[in-house]
Amino acid sequence: MASNFLYSSQDHKFIIKEWLKGERILGLDRFKDYLSVDDVEQILDQALKVCKDVVAPTNDDGDQIGTIFSEGKVVVPESFHHAYKFFQENGWGSSNKDVKGEGALPGILFGAVREYLIGANPSLETYIGLTGGITAVIQEYGSKEQVELFTDKMFRGVWSATMALTESGGGSDVGDMLSKAYPTEEPSIYKIKGTKCFISAGDHNLTENIIHLVLARVDGAARGTKGLSLFIVPKIWVNPDGSLGETNDVATVGIEHKLGYKGCATAVLSFGEEGRCRGLLLGEAPDAKGIGQGMAQMFKMINESRINTGQSAMAVATVAYNNAVAYARERVQGRKFTNPKSGRVPIIQHEDIRRMLLTQKSVLEAMRAMIFKGHYYMDQITFGQDESEVREANRRIEIITPLIKAYCSDQAWSLIADAIQVYGGYGYTEEYPAARQARDSKIYSIWEGTNYIQSMDLVGRKWKLDGGHIFQEWFAELEEFIRENKHNHEFVREFEILSQAVQAYRELLNVVQGYFLSKPGFVPLYSTRVLRVTAELYAGCLLIEQALVAEHNLHKSSANQNFYTGKIYSARFYVRNVVPDVMATLQVIKEGDNSALDIPEDAF
Repeated sequence: MASNFLYSSQDHKFIIKEWLKGERILGLDRFKDYLSVDDVEQILDQALKVCKDVVAPTNDDGDQIGTIFSEGKVVVPESFHHAYKFFQENGWGSSNKDVKGEGALPGILFGAVREYLIGANPSLETYIGLTGGITAVIQEYGSKEQVELFTDKMFRGVWSATMALTESGGGSDVGDMLSKAYPTEEPSIYKIKGTKCFISAGDHNLTENIIHLVLARVDGAARGTKGLSLFIVPKIWVNPDGSLGETNDVATVGIEHKLGYKGCATAVLSFGEEGRCRGLLLGEAPDAKGIGQGMAQMFKMINESRINTGQSAMAVATVAYNNAVAYARERVQGRKFTNPKSGRVPIIQHEDIRRMLLTQKSVLEAMRAMIFKGHYYMDQITFGQDESEVREANRRIEIITPLIKAYCSDQAWSLIADAIQVYGGYGYTEEYPAARQARDSKIYSIWEGTNYIQSMDLVGRKWKLDGGHIFQEWFAELEEFIRENKHNHEFVREFEILSQAVQAYRELLNVVQGYFLSKPGFVPLYSTRVLRVTAELYAGCLLIEQALVAEHNLHKSSANQNFYTGKIYSARFYVRNVVPDVMATLQVIKEGDNSALDIPEDAF
């Protein structure tokens, strides 16, 4: 069966035009001359059509044919070539990350375009999405010569790019990596030596060259993450005039055989096996203390990469949900529990099916609300003109980035499980799309720092930034929203629950902060659960904020009645069924069970 790409742009139009007031972003100097809120619907509809007509037909090939590694080379499915070229040449791809380029879309719009692309073929997106972000890093930190030599062809998609960070002994623990860089007689050119693994889109035949951004330690630099630097390492050396030279001693050792994402070549790359791999240092050499700039440069793209990872999970899960809804409307089986003598009915009329579908709908909309808040803040950070707004956006993005990445990627797995359950036995077969989405989705909780790392980033670092003021400001916004709206007659019960959740979370903060001093092992033991309930509280507020807009527009216009009604029911369901997890988790954390810490290893 075809991948059955089912998607809608309606929620994005609501988010951009009605909820986030996207005209604030579109009115910035960067966009005001060629974009307005009147363009939003046309852009989204056109992007969705491109993804449906051009990209979605390639998804079966990505999963069934996959990438093929033979004699040191990787070949992708033939259908990928046309879709990749079409997307890049028509301005939907890497060029959108060019901060100086003409016609680029802001994140609140391009985020939707990217979401459709991932839903249509997540494997193909890796070849496109990585290139734009990596090129933007070179654009910001590279020398004038490096920018001129590399970025034009990378933004146009003529060349692609990878982030070569992970090593077998230094993945999440980046400071332990062994890749080395040795100075040469040519300024800024180093000999690179090392092996990288799990490199997404690490090798393929879509482009004439691949530019690897390699994290390595200059010989003699400081130990740990502070001694690392970034290097531009082309697969094929690029001559000073921009022409391609000789191969650059970058060898593909193999590609991983994966659970999903089979159309994306996840490669093991060897740099400098023959001693002739050259890389161009990005930025300055390590200082007198051996401290390099690599980690700081890499964090240029880390927030956006983590937001994109969360959105990728949401996009894949959305396709599973949309297909589950379509199946539930068509599949006739069983009789209603409340009227067992009636005729057989479509399964969407059964209570437990409706519960699973509304769980998926509400949580997906919660994810999307958080994600597009993130895109909105990133647009302000990158293009904003008001210093106070830019400062606020920088402070907010610090808090919500780990929530977006971890919560969305964790929940996608369970939501797709519900989609499979809606199908029943058919969902467990490869003839229907949900099985593939399950396989494709699991990687997101591992990419860009595992979700445990995200949780410790929140609890161990983000809670404490600027003496705790950044988190306190963010939390005060939630409290103020609840306080200002708690008497709204349409959502009285929802605001009661949110008020209880805020009080419970304040107590949770005190308990966990106490564990830092009294029982430090409890902090990592509970950190993933702390992140989950932080996201649930935040998402509950965002969904009710959207519901207030939907409720207002429901009575103002006869259009989109079902959509607005759906937004209201999603928000109510989420707050009444998901947000109480904050209170329940507080009790678990207060209990302080240490069984997982005390059980002997041999007893597992």
